[in-house]
Parts: sequence; structure tokens; C-alpha cells
Amino acid sequence: MRKRTDGKTRRAVIVFAACGALLLGGCTAFLRPEERRADAQIVPTLGNQVRGAITFIEHSDGVQVTYNLTGLPPNSDHALQVHDRGDCNAADGSSAGPVFAPSADRLKAGVRVEGDLGNIHADANGVATGFIVAPEVSLDGIRSVAQRSLLVHRDAGDPYAFPQHGAGPALGCGLIRQQ
Repeated sequence: MRKRTDGKTRRAVIVFAACGALLLGGCTAFLRPEERRADAQIVPTLGNQVRGAITFIEHSDGVQVTYNLTGLPPNSDHALQVHDRGDCNAADGSSAGPVFAPSADRLKAGVRVEGDLGNIHADANGVATGFIVAPEVSLDGIRSVAQRSLLVHRDAGDPYAFPQHGAGPALGCGLIRQQ
């Protein structure tokens, strides 16, 4: 035998269920890990024209570095490197210091340092777009690239060269600012 409910009770149950679903749905936004993000605006060093934006987003497998650069020499390869100091005041980018290497690996021949993100390629128009996943760095802690400088170098880098400054002069520099 089924018990009958009046219309008010049924509506109250539906409203209660809907509110509960909304509350639980809203909680998932609070339970999700916050996305760590940083950005760098690349400005040219003296005598160069490279400009653009670099975005860093931390994921479980590393930091995704998305780049969109213009003003590079056509059909060329360039090293993208994080440097120790967040300082782009020198006209040639030298105030950024050495390539970022939080471990002692910078002293070992044949070991890739964390700040060497890899090489990028400019097309026939001098534009480079794409992304690199850098598992060796993060946006917090000792391996954090936040508040450091990002340099676009004239030449492609050899990640296993010793010393780590084989990528030529900087074409552009930008401070990595965490959002």
C-alpha cells in the first residue's frame, strides 16, 4: 500500500534535493587543487626585436611552458632558459645571472640543469609558438621559477654542454611573475 503525499511535501523534497545538489556541486570547486600559474612578458635586449608572452602552468607531470614570440630571426632555433635572478635591467640581459640550477648539477659535466627548458623554433616569419613541459621545475619551493628571469637566447642550447652558457647572448628577457 502506497502512502500519498500532498503537493507541498513533494515540492519541499524536490527543493531540498536540488539545494543539496547545488551545495555539493559548489563544494567540488573548493576541493579541486588550485592551479598555479605564472607569466613572463619578454622584452628585447639592446639591438634586438623579440617580444612576446610566456605562460607557466603547473600540472602533475611538470610545468607547461607556453610561448608566443615574435621578432626572432627567421627559420632559427633558440634556447629558452630560466636564470637565477629576477633582473632584466642590464641592456644585454646579463643581470639575470647564471642558468637556474637549484641542485649541484650545474657543477657536473653532461648533466642538464633545471633552468634549461629546451629549444624553440622560429618560422619563416620569425614567430615561435608552442609549449614545452618542464618536469624539473615548479612554481613553488626550491625548484620554483617564480620571480626569476626567462631569457630567449640567440642560439639553440646544448643541454649537456659544460659550462651551461653555450646559447649565445640574450635576445629578450622577462621576469616570471606568479599570478
